Amino acid sequence: MAMTDDEAAGYDEFGMLRTYADYEGIPWKGRPDVSRRFYEVGPNQRVSALVWGTEEPELVFLHGGGQNAHTWDSVAMALDRPLIAVDLPGHGHSDWREDGDYSPQANARAVAQVVAEAAPRAEVVVGMSLGGLTGIHLGAKWPSLVRRAVIVDVLPATGTRAAVMTKEQRGATSLVSGPATYDSFDEMMQATAAAVSGRDIESLRPGVLHNARRLEDGRWAWRYDRLRRETNAPVDFASLWDDLAELKAPVMLVRGGRSLFVHDDDQKKMEELQPAARIERVDEAGHSVQSDRPVILAGLIAAFVASTP
Repeated sequence: MAMTDDEAAGYDEFGMLRTYADYEGIPWKGRPDVSRRFYEVGPNQRVSALVWGTEEPELVFLHGGGQNAHTWDSVAMALDRPLIAVDLPGHGHSDWREDGDYSPQANARAVAQVVAEAAPRAEVVVGMSLGGLTGIHLGAKWPSLVRRAVIVDVLPATGTRAAVMTKEQRGATSLVSGPATYDSFDEMMQATAAAVSGRDIESLRPGVLHNARRLEDGRWAWRYDRLRRETNAPVDFASLWDDLAELKAPVMLVRGGRSLFVHDDDQKKMEELQPAARIERVDEAGHSVQSDRPVILAGLIAAFVASTP
């Protein structure tokens, strides 16, 4: 059902949690205690995050490029534990950087300040795609903040893997290099549906609402800053292999069974660097495992935390 621009602009960002829970079969215990908070990480730089629960967060979640903290909503409800889901710099409600640097290294510097303030004793840092690469650097350079690391469908070779994938293979991530603005919210919805094959358009609406903003001239744009403003050249994350080797915390890689962003050769290299790493594959999921199979991912995270010292 089409949504007017005024309806889209005035939506309740926490108003769809019951719908998520019902769809995934997560027991509904009433509206969760979740709120948006902001953290100062530098001059004129704030990072936004969703804080679930009233106790100190036990888990930290970092989303992928072009996403935002709401991508973890169903996982958060399935886990039902105090946690914090961070909007990476330049994404969601976090401030954009003047220099446009949203590399894992720059992200990790900002995230380290948020985790140190909000979740210094968190049991695990979970990162998907760009968030996973950010978590790798965070664990290597701020090891006291990463007691366990869960890396979702990404490794340092992912940037070069994505560069040779077709638009269809990249799915929703292809929107990052698409139009910067749309004349209406419905046009944005149609573009998303075209990029994500096999999904009912109504199932995509919540994610688009969370990731869209209405401009003063009435047009619509994504809520994230455009990555690689000056060039579309592939991003080389090769230096993060060294960071991965430095990790002292227990590590789990979760791959999407239908995703091409991580190859078997990449997994093999990871296992050489981290022989004790746990590897899980969610066959029914694509790149965004947290969206395709959130309850399964939540179970893997909970089991990993419970089984590691």
